[in-house]
Amino acid sequence: MHKILHFVLLSCVLLSAACNLPQETAAIPIGESTATPFLPGGGSAVATSAPTMDAGTASWWLSADLPEGFTGALSLPEGVVLTGEESASALRISIGEGEEISRWVYAVVAPFPTLTDEVEFEDLQAAWRGEEGGPFDGARLMMSAETEAAFSAWWGAPTAGAIRVEDTSSLLAAAWAEPSAWALVPFEELEPKWKVLAVDGQSPVWKDFDQSTYRLAVPIGLSGEAAGVAAAMDGEAPLAPASNRDANRLTTVILTGVTALVRATAYEMNRSGVTYPAEDIGPMLREADITHISNEVPFARDCPAPDPVQRNLIFCSDASYIELLDAVGVDVVELTGDHFNDWSRDAMLYTLELYDERGWPYYGGGANLEEAKQPLLLEHNGNKVAFIGCNGKGGSYASAREDYPGTWACDYEYMEATVRDLVGQGYLVIATFQHNEVYQFIPSETLVRDFGRVSAAGASIVSGSQAHQSHGVEFPRQDAIITYGLGNLFFDQRGVVDNGDRALIARHVFYDGGYISTELITIQFVDFAKPRFMTTEERNDFLSIIFDASIW
Repeated sequence: MHKILHFVLLSCVLLSAACNLPQETAAIPIGESTATPFLPGGGSAVATSAPTMDAGTASWWLSADLPEGFTGALSLPEGVVLTGEESASALRISIGEGEEISRWVYAVVAPFPTLTDEVEFEDLQAAWRGEEGGPFDGARLMMSAETEAAFSAWWGAPTAGAIRVEDTSSLLAAAWAEPSAWALVPFEELEPKWKVLAVDGQSPVWKDFDQSTYRLAVPIGLSGEAAGVAAAMDGEAPLAPASNRDANRLTTVILTGVTALVRATAYEMNRSGVTYPAEDIGPMLREADITHISNEVPFARDCPAPDPVQRNLIFCSDASYIELLDAVGVDVVELTGDHFNDWSRDAMLYTLELYDERGWPYYGGGANLEEAKQPLLLEHNGNKVAFIGCNGKGGSYASAREDYPGTWACDYEYMEATVRDLVGQGYLVIATFQHNEVYQFIPSETLVRDFGRVSAAGASIVSGSQAHQSHGVEFPRQDAIITYGLGNLFFDQRGVVDNGDRALIARHVFYDGGYISTELITIQFVDFAKPRFMTTEERNDFLSIIFDASIW
């Protein structure tokens, strides 16, 4: 079934997953821990048997090392008496002991303009012990006192001076102030200005994340009197959420740049196959919950065979090329492009028919002006996402009128008011633009001005679909990003314009109604039609240019 065609709200919550927790955890060879061993398959080294026990009237002890997010979500039986003395308690909740009731997921992060994408678990072990090595050699691993306490309970205390502790409220700013910094944070404290680093090939912001094998999922368990543990575990409601990360609350959205299936791109598609351009990057695009394509050119029944050296800029695409969009798993089509009105009224309406037949919603253009300016509203995994877009050039590029199809010319006051209204309704707003094309990495003043207006109205993400050369990015506030121009996705700019053969794809992550992360994916064209993923060396070089051109 197509990913969002039914726009179904999946409402599974954390508490419903408590019975699905993994029952094993690997020992972590770091330091000496005085904690009672966490036994695979459940149980505790100090559990004792008792013929009967009422968990609701027993004395409970909560370890001071438990994450604040976990203790805030605890649901203890009615009548529980809490004690501050572990030795006086019948039941205990602590890290790495007893019957597992939760796993608290942590992420390794760095300031967003960091080139490193992944660390090995051994790098973290070495940092905890105060040893040198790894991609952040010389930089102490940063974290809050609460996170240090949790990992000390699990791993044993770190080597003195190995860890840099910062207040939770100042951790992000402290990391950004360092030339090379990394940190460890609980999943619920992720925010867009952090870059989430994979650990041994796993990242908690990826859809294929496997919590059961992730090395930074801290086990929390219940131990003590056996009868009391059994009674508490068999209660009608779970004691705590199974995790601070629930896959059923996560939504990934991929935004892309220019798609124009014409000229040399179309010629190569005819030679090598319609889906040839997607051979390398197609699986990544399909994997997202919501995949966005800005297709600038209309499909036409009478479109002539492509000319790879076509001189005029009046474009159309053969209807068969829509197979490429299907191959990349398109979910949302942006219609703000300069060339949507190139061929004819009939071609535009025919294109909309093709999208409607496939159940692909579109925005930024339409059968008339009223349709073109309407935001597109979606819901996925409890996240409300709204798309709105327009053509900032206006004039002949934006033909939509009361009785004529086309692209919507930007009305910034209307957009600002609409964005504010959508945010008030709980939507995460994504605003995209077709705008002035500038062949430089640094965004122009016009882009900064117009994109900034819509961002200031409350849009979580503002993205430029117009750029043939990628531009820098900006965080206008803590919970928002602007990508001024992503570059080409499928278009024949290799060797035509400087840097037209390398580009960005942005994968944004929403969780539990908030925007928490962005990953910049880098692509390099191999010919006029097909992009591939950059090598590590190519990626580092390109991202260095993008970050130097960004507004921090």
